[in-house]
Amino acid sequence: MAQGCLKFLKYTMCVANFLCFMCGVALMGLGGYLMATFKMEGLVPSLASLNIPSLLLICGIVITCLSFLGFLGALKENRCLLFTFFLVLFLLMLVELTAACLMLWYERKIQELLEKDLKKGLNDAKQKNSTDQSDWNWVHSMFKCCGVNNYTDWGDPTPKTCCKENCDSLNPTNYKKGCLEALNEWFEENYLFAGITVISICIVEVLGMCFAVTLFCHITSSGLGYKL
Repeated sequence: MAQGCLKFLKYTMCVANFLCFMCGVALMGLGGYLMATFKMEGLVPSLASLNIPSLLLICGIVITCLSFLGFLGALKENRCLLFTFFLVLFLLMLVELTAACLMLWYERKIQELLEKDLKKGLNDAKQKNSTDQSDWNWVHSMFKCCGVNNYTDWGDPTPKTCCKENCDSLNPTNYKKGCLEALNEWFEENYLFAGITVISICIVEVLGMCFAVTLFCHITSSGLGYKL
């Protein structure tokens, strides 16, 4: 009975890691496609290299490598791979929890730094005369906002995506709300979803660590050593 449960646990871990591996490959492909297709100048200059395509690519690489490690360790019943899988998962969970606590603790400071960096990014876009090709157009259209605090941040003329009404006239009506306020409202509206997502990820990581430890202990008690 115990042997059957351990076999079930082993193949369940293999299947779960295989599915995670495929998801990681899909994220890598999507991130690479976006990086090759879209020119993204970045809203935040200090984090210009961490735009959406690069983040997708990084997440895909981490998920792919980690899931392959767990899959191979479970399939081959290799203690070394299972221990490494457990250790990496544990460190990732610690980093995630630490980052979440720091973001909550320094929320106001992060808000101030974000506003300062957004203004710098907007000024850079104005100087390069690239408002028609920057990420700002996407933010304007997505969140129905303009500029950092309001449309006057752009000066004259404002980007076409800031227009709300009478866009073809000489005096178009622009969005009054600034994008910083709009982004804050969006994060507040999706705060519950973000929390559920983080908790779900932590639960998956804890289950993965439990599976790895159970298999590791079984291999040790069976005297299989570093079976390949």
